[in-house]
Amino acid sequence: MDPDLNLIERDCSCLLVIDVQQHFLDKLPLGWRGPMVGRIAWLMRAAGVLGVPVVATAEDMERLGPLVPALARCLPANAPPVFDKRVFGLWGQADIRAALEALGRDCFVLAGLETDVCVAQSALGLRAAGYRVAVVADACGSPPPNHEHGLRRLAGTGTVLTTVKGVFYEWTRDVETASRIRADLGAPDPPGLTL
Repeated sequence: MDPDLNLIERDCSCLLVIDVQQHFLDKLPLGWRGPMVGRIAWLMRAAGVLGVPVVATAEDMERLGPLVPALARCLPANAPPVFDKRVFGLWGQADIRAALEALGRDCFVLAGLETDVCVAQSALGLRAAGYRVAVVADACGSPPPNHEHGLRRLAGTGTVLTTVKGVFYEWTRDVETASRIRADLGAPDPPGLTL
């Protein structure tokens, strides 16, 4: 068996940023909001430097607003426009599904809101479609205690539960690459993220 079989390969990955909108952020404890957005932004920038595609959604944008500006600014230049998601599990929406299929990736790394609803349903839909899925636990959120309930629900489904740090080191794989990417990011690590 290949010893790297369970590691997240950057050349096979796509980062999905799900519904990080002010409407949902406002439901979280105040102390969670900024750090979580900072970790997602950092992961998006790392993905961009590493050539990992980034796809973002925002639920019912007309009613609930756009992706927060701090993350919209981190979308790579070649990223598709933010999808106006009208379903909870993103795999159930034809335009999003077509965009993901067109990427030809087989591993989706999920971050965003809310852990127990849109992140969980998206992860389960992608798993049912045969993809590898990793949920970045410290880059997701739901009002307590729902975040933990969502993670527990996913734990037994074949979904990988990981962290921003874990994803970064699996994407980079060696000291030289990790150091180069951190230098290329040209910004300090977000508060609360220790690499």
